[in-house]
Amino acid sequence: MIRKNRVVITGLGVLAANGIGKEAFWNSLLAGESGIGPITLFDASDIPNAIAGEVSEFDPLDYIDKSLRPKRLARFTQLALAATNMAIDDANVRNALHKEIVPVCLGVSTSATEVIETQVLRINEKGVRSASPLTAITSLPQAGVGSIAQMLGIKTRAITISTGCPAGLDAIAHAYACIKSGQSDLAIAGGADAPITKLTLATFGAANMLPKSSYSPEKTSRPFDQNRAGGVMAEGACVLVLENLDHALERGANPYIEVTGYGNSGELPESAPGSGLQESMSIAINNAGLMPTQIDYISAHGPSDEHMDLTETNMIKAVFGKHAFRIPISSIKGVTGNPLAAAGPMQITSCALAIQKGIIPPTANYDSADPFCDLDYVPLTPREIVISRAVINNHGFGGSNSSLVIEKI
Repeated sequence: MIRKNRVVITGLGVLAANGIGKEAFWNSLLAGESGIGPITLFDASDIPNAIAGEVSEFDPLDYIDKSLRPKRLARFTQLALAATNMAIDDANVRNALHKEIVPVCLGVSTSATEVIETQVLRINEKGVRSASPLTAITSLPQAGVGSIAQMLGIKTRAITISTGCPAGLDAIAHAYACIKSGQSDLAIAGGADAPITKLTLATFGAANMLPKSSYSPEKTSRPFDQNRAGGVMAEGACVLVLENLDHALERGANPYIEVTGYGNSGELPESAPGSGLQESMSIAINNAGLMPTQIDYISAHGPSDEHMDLTETNMIKAVFGKHAFRIPISSIKGVTGNPLAAAGPMQITSCALAIQKGIIPPTANYDSADPFCDLDYVPLTPREIVISRAVINNHGFGGSNSSLVIEKI
C-alpha cells in the first residue's frame, strides 16, 4: 500500500537580487525595493540597456567552507550551495540529514554559461591544450546537486531538472512526490541560475528579448503595467527543506506551509496561447482536492512581458471565472527580475511568509492599469489579508507550464 504523507516546508534559503536571506528578501518585497541595476559582473558597455538583477556583495566564502574550494565552482553552483546551507540552518535539520537517503533536486535553466564562455575564449586565444580539465565537471547542469551532496557528506538521490523557468518549481514538486509517497521523510529542493553573461545577454538581445524601456533600471520590470516593455534577466538561488509533517513535528520543527497540489502541462497545440498554463493550474487545484473558489491568492509568473502577462491574465480568467476578479494577484518580478529556475522557489518563499504573516507583497512598479490586464494585481503597497490557500504559477519559453498549491497548516 502506498503511503500518502502530508508534505510541509520547514526551511527557506534565498539569495536574490533584492536581498540575501529570507528577512532581507521579504523586507524588500514589502517595500517594493528593486534589486535591478546596471550590470557589473562583466563589461557590458556594448550591450543595449545593460541592466539585470545581480546578487550583489556575494562572496561564496561567507557561506561555503573553503575546503570545497568554492571559488573554483560555477556561479550557479556557488549560489545553490549558499542557499542550501541557509535552508538547512533555517530548518535546524542538519543532524537529521545522515539518518536516511535524502533526495536533492535542483532546477537549472542556463547552467554554467560563464564557465563555458571563458573556456571558449581561452581556447581560441591559446589553443586547446590550455583548456581547464575542471570545466568538464563544473560546467555540467548536474554540478549543482553533485556539489550539494559533496558539501553535506550524505547519501542522496541527486536529480537535476531543466524545464526552463518552471524548473525550480518542478524540482520542488519532485521532492514533494518523494515524501508524499513515503520514499523519504526529508528532501532538499530548489532552483539556481546565473545567466548574467555576455553570451546570454547578447543572444537574448538578438532574439529581441531584452527590455526596451526609458525607465531607470529599478523601474524597468513592471509586471502587468500598461507600459511594461519586457522582462529583466536576473540571477539567484532559492532552496527549500521539505519534510513529512509527522517527521517535522516529531523533531520539534515549526513548518511554514503545506504543499498540497501540483500540475504541469505543455502548450496544447489546437488551443489558445497559454492553454498549458490553464491546464497546469486546473490540475494543481484538482490534485489539492480544492475548487477554484477556495484559492485566496495567486503568485503570478508575471515577468513584465507584454504577451506573457496578458496570457497569464486570460488563463486565470479561464480557470477561475468570475472569482478571478476577486482573487488578489501579485508578481514579485518587479523587485527580483526574472531569475529563471530560481523564480518558482522564490515565489514559494514569498508565499510562505505571506501566509505566515498575513500580508501580500505588492506588484512593484505597477503604476498604469492595462485595460486588457484587468485583475486585482495588488499594486505598489502590501495588503493585509488572511491567506489559507495560494497558487503559484511558472511559465517557460518552449511551452512548459507548472503550478503549485500551498496551504496554511
